[in-house]
Amino acid sequence: MHLFKNAQFISCEEQNRVFSVMVTEGGRIIHCGDTPPEKTTGATWTDLQGQCVVPAFGDTHIHFSSFSLFHAGLDCREAADFSELADLIVAYAGKHPRRKTLLGFGCSAHSVKERRLPVRATLDGVTSRPLLIVKYDGHGAVANGALIDKLPRHVTAARGYRKDTGWFYQDAFFILIDHVTRAVSPVDVFGNLIGGADFMAGRGIGLIHTVEGVGFPMDMDVDMMRFAARGLPQEFRIYFQTMDVRKALRRKMPRIGGCFATALDGCFGSEDAALREPYSNNEANKGVLYYPTEQVIGFAKRANRAGLQVELHAIGDAAVEQALTAYDAALKDFPREDHRHVIIHACLMDREQIERAARLGIHVALQTPFLHWNLEPGTYIESLIGTRIRNLSPLKTMLDAGLTPANGSDAPCTVPDPVFGIWAACNHPDPSESVSVIDALRMHTSWAARLSFDEKDRGTLTEGKWADFTVLDRNPLETPSCDLHKIRVRDLFLKGKRYVAPPSGPISLALSCLHGR
Repeated sequence: MHLFKNAQFISCEEQNRVFSVMVTEGGRIIHCGDTPPEKTTGATWTDLQGQCVVPAFGDTHIHFSSFSLFHAGLDCREAADFSELADLIVAYAGKHPRRKTLLGFGCSAHSVKERRLPVRATLDGVTSRPLLIVKYDGHGAVANGALIDKLPRHVTAARGYRKDTGWFYQDAFFILIDHVTRAVSPVDVFGNLIGGADFMAGRGIGLIHTVEGVGFPMDMDVDMMRFAARGLPQEFRIYFQTMDVRKALRRKMPRIGGCFATALDGCFGSEDAALREPYSNNEANKGVLYYPTEQVIGFAKRANRAGLQVELHAIGDAAVEQALTAYDAALKDFPREDHRHVIIHACLMDREQIERAARLGIHVALQTPFLHWNLEPGTYIESLIGTRIRNLSPLKTMLDAGLTPANGSDAPCTVPDPVFGIWAACNHPDPSESVSVIDALRMHTSWAARLSFDEKDRGTLTEGKWADFTVLDRNPLETPSCDLHKIRVRDLFLKGKRYVAPPSGPISLALSCLHGR
């Protein structure tokens, strides 16, 4: 038995409680209140010195393997211009002389002085080693000639490759990523996962919904992530990015979907998010729906009949409509009371679609950091969709309609940071769509747990649940909403024990996975 005292505990239950004492036993919470129970003789204790405690945060949409890879690699997000970008590339190449292909992340036309993406010729002048930099939104990339010259024909022949610039979009981008990631060794993958988990623990994250499956032979990346999850400290819920239902069933996985093979459209940054009306800056462009609606319906029906929880990526309102149509058809074909199918992102969604989603019991895995994203500023989005920006992630409207929105990062697109996500939810660019602090907390705690059917064991500080909690330096409920981003994570406890970093190397992690946590 262990007693945690002298703290402001915020339960995040639907009827929220605030208390000062919590007792755990065997990793579970057995008492919450302002005084300890009578039978605590011999209990150990921790004085939390007046700090605030909330349930451990969840991140409901992350490409964890990709985030871990780029977190350990070349991060280009802070480059102010192409000169700084070149310096970053040269420095990274110098630190990794044996790396055959250089992989970077985060180039944006909106955060550099040149106000455009680098092109093939620009990168050719920086390094002669094969180089690929993925765009900040994870839906495009630019490569230098040394890499392009090594690509097989089926990559450069795909829709979305632009030979003159070395840019890859749409099908060409996804095929390119499938091809390039095959060159990453399993040892490197495991080593990267350790660093990724440790970073997320520092942000107070204990529950991670990750989408996996980017083209490794025999889906080895999915199986590596499933294996690694047994040894990493946090709880992982893995979604297989495939429309082949048999693959998930063979592995006895209860979830399917995500992005890549289950992305219905692109994104605003590449101007290929699928819209019902044309882009404001180009009347000939409505974006791209990657699949015919009948194909999406067929997938949704198969997965729903198999009892799987399904996630579909949809950013534009036309893609959201396609997802809703598919889910509606699947549930009419095979009704299920508690399916919790998910639309990821749902960035552009009007009131009618929100109400339809609520009637169908759809959940939403959204990313409030997108609302305040210097790599994709609101002025740029407004230039693309005009007055429709009023329907961008309308949080309050979603809540009022009865939707369950849960928050995440879409890392590596944004850096995992629930505190910033909470601030963004409470400071929506449209003030009428901002939510209360307690609801913003629930989006990263209780509603995040509900999204993955974990609410019986996680998501709130409630008797009987695992004692997974995050210690903050101040109480969000007593902090002005404009200052919420200043809150700092002080500690993370999992099953009542202070977080301990994962094993220090791939071999140690593999041994830990074999024996379980």
